[in-house]
Amino acid sequence: MPVTPPAHVAVLGLGLIGGSLLRRLADLGIAVTGYDADPATRAAARHILDGGRIADSVAATVADADLLVLAVPLPAAGPVLDEIRAAGYTGLLTDVTSVKGPLRDLAAEHCPDARWLGGHPMAGTAASGFAASDPDLFDGCAWVLCLEPETALDDWLRLAALVTGLGARAVPATADDHDAAVARISHAPHVVAAALVTGASAGEQGPLALALGAGSFRDGTRVAATRPALTAAMCGGNAAALRTVLDALLEQVSEVRRLLDEPDPVTALTGWFTPAHTVRASWPASPGSAEHVAAERAELLALGRAGGWVTSVAADGRVVMASTPPPSAPPL
Repeated sequence: MPVTPPAHVAVLGLGLIGGSLLRRLADLGIAVTGYDADPATRAAARHILDGGRIADSVAATVADADLLVLAVPLPAAGPVLDEIRAAGYTGLLTDVTSVKGPLRDLAAEHCPDARWLGGHPMAGTAASGFAASDPDLFDGCAWVLCLEPETALDDWLRLAALVTGLGARAVPATADDHDAAVARISHAPHVVAAALVTGASAGEQGPLALALGAGSFRDGTRVAATRPALTAAMCGGNAAALRTVLDALLEQVSEVRRLLDEPDPVTALTGWFTPAHTVRASWPASPGSAEHVAAERAELLALGRAGGWVTSVAADGRVVMASTPPPSAPPL
């Protein structure tokens, strides 16, 4: 079927991601309406955007929208979904939260008449709130779009066409695969960064340690500056997958501790560090040549699991233009 762009996008929640998305859509000339529960945030948004694009209620925001983007923290999602249902919205519903399984379940419980299609743009900064929003935030980022057995393929393609039009790369994945992956590359790093900061700053040597902090400390702990409530919502919302990742991480750290007791710890540690060096030195992988992939569920999921992404969607909805890392590259 032909892929038709949404005529009117509504964004609920105008923090870093929601605010950036609203501004980007407006810059592209797409009809948008935004809402945030905080009056000060709505006022700030009106200073940047045409005031008529910022509504004062959920019901006013979703009226006439044919795509609704939920951009609120996971703990707030249930009540907002109740308001969406009360407003009578039955169209396409996506979100930008960092966990997908819990949001999928909340959407089914609180807003069953809408067609949920989970999303997660892998973009952000340690700053939060509308003041940190940036319409260029999504340029080149991976944007996961959930492709579940019940997902209508034409809905997925429609949303993929929108996000690639924003400059992002659409990555097809199931909610469960997404949550397992982000536990590894997002949620565990937040835990490790916080632990590093806490350990470095503790005790009598804390002030000296922080004074000596340089590149490795800065790069390894940047995300510890994220607002604690947001980090807790991410990690707590993905508890099952994160437990598995942290258990494996504890085993690796314990192995390092054991190697320090070896007669020749330098040689032993060199072997331990080498695989990580090999992977990190090749990341991010260079994309392979662009190719046409059939716009079918199995082919799209295989593309995502191979570390690939969609860069554009054909107008007739039959194929997508896609790219994958070359076979020799390590998995992302």
